[in-house]
Amino acid sequence: MPDGAAPRERMSRPAAAGDAVADVALLLEGTYPYVRGGVSAWVHQIIGGLPDIRFAVVFIGGERGMYGPPQYPFPPNVTHAETHYLLRADRPLRPAGHKGNRPAFSDMAELHAHMRQSAALSDAQMSDAFARLGPAMGIDERDFLYSEASWDYITQQYREHCTEPSFIDYFWTVRAMHAPLFTLADIAAGLPRVRTLHAISTGYAGLLGAMLHLRRDIPFLLTEHGIYTKERKIDLAQATWIRDHNDDVCNTLHDEMGYIRGLWIRFYEQIGRMAYSQASPIVSLYEGNRLRQIADGAPPDRTRVVPNGIDLRRYAAVLEARPAGIPPVLGLIGRVVPIKDIKTFIRAMQILANERPDAQGWIVGPEDEDPAYVEECRELVASLRLERCVSFLGFRNVADILPQLGLMVLTSISEALPLVVLEAFASGVPCLATDVGSCRELIEGSGAEDRALGAAGSVVHIADPEGTAHAALALLNDADRWRAAQRAGLERVRRYYDDRLMFAAYRDLYGQALDPATDSAS
Repeated sequence: MPDGAAPRERMSRPAAAGDAVADVALLLEGTYPYVRGGVSAWVHQIIGGLPDIRFAVVFIGGERGMYGPPQYPFPPNVTHAETHYLLRADRPLRPAGHKGNRPAFSDMAELHAHMRQSAALSDAQMSDAFARLGPAMGIDERDFLYSEASWDYITQQYREHCTEPSFIDYFWTVRAMHAPLFTLADIAAGLPRVRTLHAISTGYAGLLGAMLHLRRDIPFLLTEHGIYTKERKIDLAQATWIRDHNDDVCNTLHDEMGYIRGLWIRFYEQIGRMAYSQASPIVSLYEGNRLRQIADGAPPDRTRVVPNGIDLRRYAAVLEARPAGIPPVLGLIGRVVPIKDIKTFIRAMQILANERPDAQGWIVGPEDEDPAYVEECRELVASLRLERCVSFLGFRNVADILPQLGLMVLTSISEALPLVVLEAFASGVPCLATDVGSCRELIEGSGAEDRALGAAGSVVHIADPEGTAHAALALLNDADRWRAAQRAGLERVRRYYDDRLMFAAYRDLYGQALDPATDSAS
């Protein structure tokens, strides 16, 4: 593969017989290299920042039609890549009824009963469950989809546990939930030799890591940017939030979502615990998420925090390009999707414009992920007659946008450690953000020494247009306060969020896993 090549369904550079195709296999669900920004940008950053480490990229997506062309060319140190889809419409099985392996389904029923009563499975139980995916003595995909034993098991579980009336919904939920497990088993069986596994989420990617670790004794690291289960709760709740407990926005939704949605959440929680039980170390971006991981089942002694970082040298020229004054321009840089709550930003601009007619609001980010939501946002701008002060700029180079901003604004209902805040700080732009994820500690500091630097902006409540507008006015209308926030942000990002610190941390983590004395990958 030539340097900078785009990914294909499967590619690999030649390796000597028996040699590993890569030092680290990145297990990625729905992100790099097909989705731009966020976690994908971080993955590309890590690969490029550690050029002496050979990476394999294992992408797991929903179905082929959900993804367009790759958004990132592979750096030269990507020596192997695979693309897999959990919903394999291109490889349908022909329905053919048969009896099925009833003893295997009976064993699976006992496992499910244990999972309902206990938060954890032993290594032996997990190994046995993974071993039963596919072979003649277990349950293969055709058995699960079309056998009488499978039908009888699903109907029995429905009668005993489901509290909702629709058997059709239950039946297709169980199929959608479990069919991908057979794809994961195929991926695990076909993956060439690698020396270390690194999943960048729990979910199906984390489950694949646990499966490979148990089957082949490969060291397994886990990094979570956001907490997967929490994000799936937000997805399933269709971006419903609870205002009085912002950071744990969906903690109490479990009982409000109905049995089917609750079934999905319990499934994600269980496979998350499986990933936690096998991964070491378990990395989060900030202390709040580390505590959340522990609450969700991660062993505390395996958890650690490695914050994101940015290339400060890249933003030196951006900082130099800033005007002398304070531009009355508020920028929201991010995907135009419900979780970013673009509508609150638009409503805040309506309030702000009444006080500052010169204020401008720029929405900067890709608009292809949720076209219906984009249209709703555009219609809201039109209905509030804000066309003169709110603009949709689409995807842009942030280095071109940041010098023109007076404030960076995040109105998200969920974040982890947003890189865009660090980029704003390094470019001399104070930030206004909702109290989610690490936003408060980014803006106000995370320890006594950090907090002594001062606030680099303001933290506001979730879904609060009025509070957002007033906080923005307080900064834009007070030059001394704005410049103090600018100085605090610059010093904070220089002291704590230089990407060289992040690269050093991951070089150390990979080095521990790749130590020949402990490398027993097969």
